[in-house]
Amino acid sequence: MDNSAGPPLAGITVIALEQAVAAPLATRHLADLGARVIKIERVGEGDFARDYDDAVHGLASHFVWLNRGKESMELDLKTDAGRDVLRRLIARADVFLQNLAPGAAARLGFGAEDLRRNNPGLVVVDMSGYGDAGPYRERKAYDMLVQAETGLISVTGSADEAAKTGVPTSDIAAGMYALTSVLSALLRRATTGAGAAVAVSMFDATVEWMGHPLYMRLYGDRQIPRSGVGHAAIVPYDRYPTRDGEILIGVQNDRGWRVLIDDVLGRPELADDPRYATNIERVRRRGEVDDLVAAETKRFTTAELDEALASAGVPAAEIRELDGVVAHPQLAERDRWREVGTEAGPIRAVLPPMTFADVELPMGDVPALGQHTQAILAELEENHR
Repeated sequence: MDNSAGPPLAGITVIALEQAVAAPLATRHLADLGARVIKIERVGEGDFARDYDDAVHGLASHFVWLNRGKESMELDLKTDAGRDVLRRLIARADVFLQNLAPGAAARLGFGAEDLRRNNPGLVVVDMSGYGDAGPYRERKAYDMLVQAETGLISVTGSADEAAKTGVPTSDIAAGMYALTSVLSALLRRATTGAGAAVAVSMFDATVEWMGHPLYMRLYGDRQIPRSGVGHAAIVPYDRYPTRDGEILIGVQNDRGWRVLIDDVLGRPELADDPRYATNIERVRRRGEVDDLVAAETKRFTTAELDEALASAGVPAAEIRELDGVVAHPQLAERDRWREVGTEAGPIRAVLPPMTFADVELPMGDVPALGQHTQAILAELEENHR
């Protein structure tokens, strides 16, 4: 691969006053895309995600996931000197992104209006839990809580028990919209010269992701049932037993149903049976259809059925534990693993999902707390002369 083109955000500087998951995810992607990201952390404490666990050679799994490629600078923003340093950094930056408590950045003197008055081309992204107005503005907004308030938990889990998602979905949703907003604002700035003030909340991002369940409630006047790995509007779409385990099958349309039941499961008499021929009818007979499919899948081993379904073009997947993901042939064959540095030694990480044909995106080290403070201060001093 010819890396001469350089990463797409080379030359862009991002100042991140961030903690936890949502904002660090957005800036991690910006760093992967080549931006210089300076992460501002509390003196002696840092981002509290540093202490979530010690799974990665004594470091927190959340932190190493979300903070590679950044520079860590300790600043005490309760002091005039600390705020002055941050103000000088932002004056030279392209992007300022923060997810402090609502109104906290503005009270410190880092509101979007004030910052853009001195740097009109600056892109300011304010991230929050519930937005900058409304009765929930001041509420704590941890991922689990936002999942609950947006209805995500109500549609996740089994028929017997609701559950939150196994990854921080509300945080990730907000982080990805923040990333998109930065890229869009920088693109607009390239043609107009104007920066932007953008607000992204975890609540709004997750409500957007509620998608079809929300519309089914609005216009179908019903709460969709929790269905485990199944789908409220598609059948068959669930896990089914095999001779030695189980497999997930997801038939998306009526043609796929005919292929599954005829070509794979060997029940051609059911392919055009009017009770099952359309998805609407199959959903009405969900239990009946699932029992019918399960009776046939039990005749196969998981490997046999997986191969048969793949050959027929029927969507299916093995339900892997995480060790199966680590060893997944799709990652291995495509050479998706790389090594990045940490203060505890090298670790493995997966390449960013954005794959450019002409450049491999950089994957910088995970910074120790305050690792770059002195170098950044010296750089500011040098530029001041």
